[in-house]
Amino acid sequence: MDKVFDDYNRPIISLRMSITNRCNINCFYCHHDGMLASNNEMTVNEIVKIAYIAKDLGVERIRLSGGEPLVRNDILSIVGELDSLDFRDLSITTNGIFLDDYCGDLCDIGLDRVNVSLDTLNSETYKWLTGFDYVDKVKKGIVNAVDVGLNPVKINMVLMKGVNDSEIWDMFDFCKDYGLVLQLIEIMDAETVNGFNKDYYYNMDFIERELEVKSDKVEVRKFMQGRHKYFVDGGEIELVRPIDNTSFCDNCTRMRVTPEGKIKPCLLRNDNLVDFVSYIRDGCSDDVLRSIFLKAVSNRVPFYKD
Repeated sequence: MDKVFDDYNRPIISLRMSITNRCNINCFYCHHDGMLASNNEMTVNEIVKIAYIAKDLGVERIRLSGGEPLVRNDILSIVGELDSLDFRDLSITTNGIFLDDYCGDLCDIGLDRVNVSLDTLNSETYKWLTGFDYVDKVKKGIVNAVDVGLNPVKINMVLMKGVNDSEIWDMFDFCKDYGLVLQLIEIMDAETVNGFNKDYYYNMDFIERELEVKSDKVEVRKFMQGRHKYFVDGGEIELVRPIDNTSFCDNCTRMRVTPEGKIKPCLLRNDNLVDFVSYIRDGCSDDVLRSIFLKAVSNRVPFYKD
């Protein structure tokens, strides 16, 4: 089917499905991807049904996230069933702790690639950030994910002043050595409830100017909110800047699904979610389910507008 567009002429291309709020580490800055906590997780069949309706309405990409998606003991069933729907891209965002255990099987059953959240290569810093000492296990999983073919493997590094801002080039060298793409993520320059952003905000203007000088080539990813990707000495760095801008919303092609099966039209809002899974549980037809999905699309309003 042709792509579905919202009222602002933005195509719905990507669906990010949070399949659990559970996690096996405790990163002190975690915001749960803007989603409210819930213990009522979707079943495999419910996840697949939502993805099927989304595919029928033009969605091309599925990303599984959490929480930590690999804590689900049915993760291989989920990925295998989603692969049967033949999306253009099927990926997972993970903290990487179980990646070494699963990467071979995930690749075999159809996963295309992984994003791994890794803010530091230093074991003490990792333990301070997460409460656990898993950094070597995560690195091993990353290397093995590359070896089995889950490429490109992307590393998500949240930059924090006084915590890991001195490790940027060490992380870049690690990524370059193994053919990884480094994504540097800038937190918003604003005070949050726990003061995290105010205390640890690191402005990426300096590193961006440095990359502009060092880079061999620069790409602008229009449908990824105009992100800049820099190619430096055989390595790749992508900058993910704060989302409080109109460009982010203008080019947004993504919707989300919460762990309990609600469609979330906007990352930054929790007041316009559309229940979906209850209609599946009531045995509603695919036509009805398509109409519910389209209702969620109609709820999409740019959070930041001119």
